[in-house]
Formats: sequence, C-alpha cells, structure tokens
Amino acid sequence: MSDTLVHSRRRLLSVAAGTLAAASFGIAAPAAAEPKPAPAKAGEGAAFGPLDHIAAGPLNVAYVDAGPKASPVVILLHGWPYDIHAFAEVVPILVGNGYRVVVPYLRGYGDTRFLSSDTIRNGQQAALAVDIIDLMDALKIERAHLAGFDWGARTADIIAALWPQRCLSLVSVSGYLIGSQAANETPLPPKAELQWWYQYYFATERGRAGYDKYRAEFARLIWQLASPHWAFDDATFARSAAAFDNPDHVAISIHNYRRLGLAEGEAKYDELERKLATFPAIAVPTITLEGDANGAPDPPPASYAKRFTVKYAHRLITGGIGHNLPQEAPQAFAAAIIDVAGGGAVR
Repeated sequence: MSDTLVHSRRRLLSVAAGTLAAASFGIAAPAAAEPKPAPAKAGEGAAFGPLDHIAAGPLNVAYVDAGPKASPVVILLHGWPYDIHAFAEVVPILVGNGYRVVVPYLRGYGDTRFLSSDTIRNGQQAALAVDIIDLMDALKIERAHLAGFDWGARTADIIAALWPQRCLSLVSVSGYLIGSQAANETPLPPKAELQWWYQYYFATERGRAGYDKYRAEFARLIWQLASPHWAFDDATFARSAAAFDNPDHVAISIHNYRRLGLAEGEAKYDELERKLATFPAIAVPTITLEGDANGAPDPPPASYAKRFTVKYAHRLITGGIGHNLPQEAPQAFAAAIIDVAGGGAVR
C-alpha cells in the first residue's frame, strides 16, 4: 500500500536493515556493496519470464520458479492489493545468493485459477495457508524459507506456527498477523478504526459492487495511502493491476475482509481456525520488518515480540518505506531473508 521513494536510497537500506538485529543472530550487518545482480529501477521493466503452472489442492497455481532446483528454497508471498511483482527486484538478489525462489499468485490473483467452478471462493486465513502447503506438496518441497507482507506475511506466519516442520525460517513484514474472529470483536480507538475504512466498505453490497467496478482505482488509492512516500509510476502499477482481473479476485477479497467479523468460513478449516484463535507461538528463526512510513494498520513490535520463541529480531527500515516493503526496499527485504536463513550479508 504506497507513494515518494528515491531509488538511490535503496543502496543504503541493506546497511540499516542489518545493524538493528545483528547481535540477535550473531551475524554481521549486511554489506554496503551492491548486490549481484543489481535490481532494476521501478518502471524499467523488471519482470518475470513465463510463469509455471501446477495443480495444487483446489487450485491451478501460477508461479515463478527461479534458480537451481537443488538449491535451498525461498517462497515469497504477496498481499492485497499487490501481486508477485512486489518481489521482482528481490528474486534476482536471492538467486544470485544461491537460492531457488518460488513466487506464487495467491488464490484470486493473476493466472491462478480454481480447478472447479463449485469450489467456495473462500478468502479465510486458514485456506490461504493450506494453499501454500498444497503447493509445496505438489512441487515436492519438504521445507522452505518463507517471507511475505500483508496477506502473505499472515500466511507465512500461520505456516510457521502450525507447520513448523515445513518452515526453515520466516521473514514477516509487520510482525505477527495471525487473527481470529473473536479477537476482531474488540473495538479499537477511533483513529485505529479509521485505518480499516475499507473493511467497513467491503461489509456492504455497495462496497462489493464498488470494488468490482473500480478495482484498479481502488488498488491505486490503497497503494498511495499505505506507502505515502513511494513514487511508483504508472507502468509499475499497471503491471500489478493486471493481476486483479482474475475472475475470482473480488469474491476472494471481499470474503477475506468480511471474515474479520461477518462471513463464515468452511467447516473443513474449523480445527485450524480454533488453533489460530489461541495465537500460537512461532518457533522458527524469524526476522520481522517494518517500514518507517507504513500507512496501513500495523501493530507495534513490542506487542508481538513474545510470539516468537526462538532466534528472533526486528528491523525498522528507514527512508520513507511504506507497506509494500519488498518492492520499496528490495535489498533490505532480501538481506533479512539471507540473514535469517544463515547466508550472511548480501553480496
């Protein structure tokens, strides 16, 4: 969510990202040297090649698969209203540092499709997490390093909490995002509620119809509000906005936000949701990240630090970085993955 970032600042972010948490992990801060390969500037056409597709659970998942198949795997998970191109500059850094990188379109985005027209278009948190487990099974990936933001961070958090045997390490923007419908019944102070204006809008039929009619305009507004200092250009936005043309995008988005208090989930996920309602601890090595100019709802780091029970650190990424941290600060995001995965400083 996004709007005023000078690209040259990115070369400084890997240093800032590492210094805050180096002591916690016993690692050196990321080096100031330029990573290899150098990321492209926003709008220069940084993009992925042809997508791969695979049947996984109820979906035919469209995904990027970059790097040697035998390398350690990193799975990158995007949020709403974004897409896989949030990681366009992160992927080459990770591949250049010896990782295989898988970046799937979530259900309701891009070329990912449901295999059956009869499947409920469900956006609940447990469903999205199971989708990624299904994808790992389909790709025969036993364990992976997980990283994400927004919906993607929540999904990665859930996998780390409920399937720690599948998660080698975690990078989560805005920290611990697992929720429950019961917890969402507690009202917030007015200023905090104001940030969730789209949740209330989506609770109405007018909101569903409005998002369906103006999905690109809506997404652009969210980008601007959530990342007020990110100067993305029209080409960068249009590349991601194409993902919202998915025929199930509106249904999945609306159901996801109505799950905060209105919509029911599927019975097959009830047991998982009961476990998530206990706010389970995450016991894998973790780095949480936050931008210093995040305009989206985000909890203070002190409120979730105790949820991470093994090697853990938090990094504040400075320089006007908003909600879409991997796209606004790709070097800092990649550095966190490499550090928590044990790869040392970004080269």
